[in-house]
Amino acid sequence: MQRLDKILSSAGAGTRKELRAAIRAGRVTVNGSVCRDESAKFDETSAQILLDGEPVELLRPALILLNKPAGYLTAADDPRQKTVMDLIPARYRRFGVMPVGRLDKDTEGLLLLTNDGNLAHRIISPKHGVWKTYYCEHDGEATAADVEAFAKGLLLPDGLSCLPAVLLPLGFGRSAVRLQEGKFHQVKRMFEAVGKKVLYLKRISMGPLVLPEDLAPGAYRKLTAEELAALKNEQPKRNED
Repeated sequence: MQRLDKILSSAGAGTRKELRAAIRAGRVTVNGSVCRDESAKFDETSAQILLDGEPVELLRPALILLNKPAGYLTAADDPRQKTVMDLIPARYRRFGVMPVGRLDKDTEGLLLLTNDGNLAHRIISPKHGVWKTYYCEHDGEATAADVEAFAKGLLLPDGLSCLPAVLLPLGFGRSAVRLQEGKFHQVKRMFEAVGKKVLYLKRISMGPLVLPEDLAPGAYRKLTAEELAALKNEQPKRNED
């Protein structure tokens, strides 16, 4: 529960002084009734507030699924390059929405953004072991030996080790990869460890979430209630079923 003037201020509807004056003048309605008391408290996650008859978009928990195109940094801000934040409405910056984990600049596909820090930590924390699936195009053919190497847990060229992952060949030069981690350039470095170069990479799923086929590159949408529930109910896993 928050004071009405604070709720409106957090939503960027005006300064606290301006908003208190508007409330006292009867210009604000909450859940269908005029409220003239700026100190009245409401549930900011469910209150329906109008200012001068116009709905006020409140600061609420937000979880966005973005189809990230190549050429954008997974970062909140960068003075020289485009970031994924340039692809969503500016109000989400004010609401504290941030990328969950990262995708490389030239990698496409499913990226989540949220202002729910606890949920973000749950998704990216290694102890929860959320599986991510990537579609990959690479030089050469993925062999049975490569599949076995991924399954055992690769040692990367720089000496870092990876948890066991799933490599599924899809034909010459094409594979799907499932892994639980998110090390820097991990998929590319895993293929490098077996002597192959990644030419194209796209994340197509994360836990129970699948990149919608009808979501164009650069487009986004909010998660449905069902998707959010499935994500929150995702149980820690250490081995593939």
